[in-house]
Amino acid sequence: MSGQSLLVPGEISPVRSVPGNVRRPEYVGKPGPTPYTGPEVQDSDTVERMRVAGRIAAQAMEEAAKHIAPGVTTDELDRVAHDFMVDHGAYPSTLGYRGFPKSLCTSVNEVICHGIPDSTVLRDGDIVNLDVTAYINGVHGDNNATYLCGDVDEESRLLVERTRESLNRAIKAVRPGRQINVIGRVIESYAKRFGYGVVRDFTGHGINTSFHSGLIVPHYDSPHATTVMQPGMTFTIEPMLTLGTHEYDMWDDGWTVLTKDRKRTAQFEHTLVVTETGADILTLP
Repeated sequence: MSGQSLLVPGEISPVRSVPGNVRRPEYVGKPGPTPYTGPEVQDSDTVERMRVAGRIAAQAMEEAAKHIAPGVTTDELDRVAHDFMVDHGAYPSTLGYRGFPKSLCTSVNEVICHGIPDSTVLRDGDIVNLDVTAYINGVHGDNNATYLCGDVDEESRLLVERTRESLNRAIKAVRPGRQINVIGRVIESYAKRFGYGVVRDFTGHGINTSFHSGLIVPHYDSPHATTVMQPGMTFTIEPMLTLGTHEYDMWDDGWTVLTKDRKRTAQFEHTLVVTETGADILTLP
C-alpha cells in the first residue's frame, strides 16, 4: 500500500452562504432533524422530485471530482460542489445537518466517512471519497464515489474498483419481496473474496423528504434487517470496504471516522427506488 503519512485535521474555512431564495431543509439552524414518521414507500411525484435532486447531486459530485489533483485542498472541492448546487437552486443537505459545517463530505485514504473539507492538501497517490447530497423541491438525493488522485498504488486502485463493483452487485440484488439483508449479504460475500473488511456501524438509509428516514440498510449480512422491499421504497446503498479492520476511531470533531488500523477504505453510493422488477437509480448525472 502507499507509504503516505496519515491524515491530521486541517483548518476549516467559514461557512459558505446560500442565497435566501434557496429552500432550506427543516433541520437547518436546529440541533437535529425532526424525526420522520412518514412512509418508506413514496408516491410517483416524490420519486420524480427525488430524481431531480439526485441528478443535481450527481452532477455536483462530478464537477467537484474534475478538480481532484495533487495540490488541491478538500475545501476547494467543497466550494465547487457548493456553488454548483446553489446555482441550480438546490441546498447542500449536509450544510447545517446536526451542525456539520460544510456542503459535502471529503474522506481521504483512511477516513471511512464524514470527513470535513478543510485546508488538507491532496497528494499524489491519495484516494478521496466525495459524498454529495442535494435538497430541492422538498426532497433529498444522496450519492458518493471514491476517486484516484494522481498515481495511485495498485492495492488502493483495486480496492476502489471492487468497492464500486460491490455497489453494482447490491443494486442488482434489489427486488420487491426480498428482505433488505440480501443487500448486505451480496456485498459481504463479494468483499470476503478479497479479504476486505466491511464497515458495520455506518449504513445505507431511507431517504425522501427526510435526509435519513430511519430505515437502515446494512452492508453486511444482518439477521435483523428483515424489512421486505416494496415498489416505491427509496433508500441508499453505500458500501464501505477496507483493506483491514472494519473497526473505527473518530476525531474530536465528532464527524471524521477513520479505520482503527489506519488502512485505506473506499465507498460508493447511490439513491434508488425499488421498482416492480428491481431498482431504478435516482442519482444519475
